[in-house]
Amino acid sequence: MEAATEAARSLQGLSTELTARVPRLLEAMRTVGAGLDLHITLDRIAETAAELADARYAAIGIVDDAREGLSDFVTYGVTAEERRRIGALPDGHKGLLGALIHDPRSLRLADLSQDERSAGFPPEHPPMRTFLGVPICVQGEIFGNLYLTEKRGGGEFSEGDLHMVRVLATEAGIAINNARVYAATRQRERWIDGSVAVTTALLAGSDVDDALAVVAEQARRLADSAAGIVLLPDEDGGLEIVAVSADDPAGILGTRMPPDSPVAARLLAGEPVFVDDSATDPRMVTEIASRFGPSMMLPLKSGSRVLGTLATPRARGGRPFSPAERTLGTQFAAQAALALVLADAQRDRERLAVLEDRDRIARDLHDLVIQRLFATGMMLESAQRRSVVPKVKEQVGRAVDELDVTIQEIRTAIFALQQGPSEAPSGLRTRVLREIGTAAVPLGFQPSVSFVGAVDARVGERTGKNLIAALREALSNAFRHARASRIEVVVDATVTLPDGREGVRLTVADDGVGIPEGGRRSGLHNLAKRAQSLGGSSTYGPGLGDEGAGTMVTWEAPL
Repeated sequence: MEAATEAARSLQGLSTELTARVPRLLEAMRTVGAGLDLHITLDRIAETAAELADARYAAIGIVDDAREGLSDFVTYGVTAEERRRIGALPDGHKGLLGALIHDPRSLRLADLSQDERSAGFPPEHPPMRTFLGVPICVQGEIFGNLYLTEKRGGGEFSEGDLHMVRVLATEAGIAINNARVYAATRQRERWIDGSVAVTTALLAGSDVDDALAVVAEQARRLADSAAGIVLLPDEDGGLEIVAVSADDPAGILGTRMPPDSPVAARLLAGEPVFVDDSATDPRMVTEIASRFGPSMMLPLKSGSRVLGTLATPRARGGRPFSPAERTLGTQFAAQAALALVLADAQRDRERLAVLEDRDRIARDLHDLVIQRLFATGMMLESAQRRSVVPKVKEQVGRAVDELDVTIQEIRTAIFALQQGPSEAPSGLRTRVLREIGTAAVPLGFQPSVSFVGAVDARVGERTGKNLIAALREALSNAFRHARASRIEVVVDATVTLPDGREGVRLTVADDGVGIPEGGRRSGLHNLAKRAQSLGGSSTYGPGLGDEGAGTMVTWEAPL
């Protein structure tokens, strides 16, 4: 307010002609302060200043955080075609614009080309001679400069023009501050909403891979970055990328940051790392660093426990992360880490409840069902011995044999129910069989499975982990949507991918109702994303039923 009062006082004693322009100034001040969007406000300030001072061209140069150049340059009066021909906008590192950054004072020139600080114009730049420059201050700090050139009518900018534009620049500073506060508030709200969305999604009961994918997707959206990446500690003491959200995720998933990397050491110690350009920073030693520019790498830390790292790199040439974005990103990572801990605890409780229920079912099967079947078998054997009709004796004998087989199957099921997850062997073949056995319960029948090639020896751990997740997704889709009575699963580790690499192919085919037109395809989309992240692919086609009824999902990836 003091600055506005001082600027208004400077108008006192002006000529009658200039006094008559005060209503235009007041209207211009009202127009400048009408909006809250920062870019719209800057455009409006440039246009209003040009109209107030009868200038053909106007521009606002926004000073960067280092106070060494311009971070943005807003223009008025220059057409899109002229802007295209001019090329790169001025960066403020040289010439008259650069001088005004280091010496932010009002300046009025009759011919700017005669000023010793002038560096000239690009070849296609419109001719400009007369010049008027005024600094714009926000909260006592220089925000940028307002430039006016080419007074209409061929004359020079007058002292009255300078006074008018000074007052307008003061009001512009107030409007810019309001827009910045509003933008910061909206930005904070988005990050808070994103944290709530992550917490809700994680506590909804999704598995670990889905939980990490949610964190990566939300972080990418909120940070306006090219990718959202989650890294977890690996067995070698470094970090490994386990979840990616990006337009082109190929080659990112599975990338490792070695333990001797200075970045990994800081992140595992719970310290954030901010990089201005990942492609040129010597600390960034991974092969994917060349694809990105500015990056935030934030520890997923809950208390003293570091779960991993959340990275949000922007594209090369992207704008650096502001201090506010760094603070909000750090807070988001802390909230996401807490949500991951809570979700993990919730999953542990659910697993414990499932194991307790499985123990109860196993006891009931052993103590009640098997005993009853055994007693029934003994009764049938007694009836068989007393029967005098050969055909009846034969049929009763078959029934007893079936009961024996049933008892053996139940005992196998009891053993599987009592076997904890940590007791299962880690081979891919065993994990596939385990997934199929688990799916048989809700399906009501046992899917058939066959293996081609040395599955355990040829398929790597990362591909195998994703293949199991794809199998789980395909079987889940068949149970929830297909209404199938037959499912065949094939794991082939001898295939050659279209690009010539050796790969593994998972085929899950059913005889259900198929995929309806317009139906949801989120599960198929997840399968495709998982395959593409490994450099593979996922497709679907006709199934096992008559005339191709049902669905066949084919998922393949490099070994």
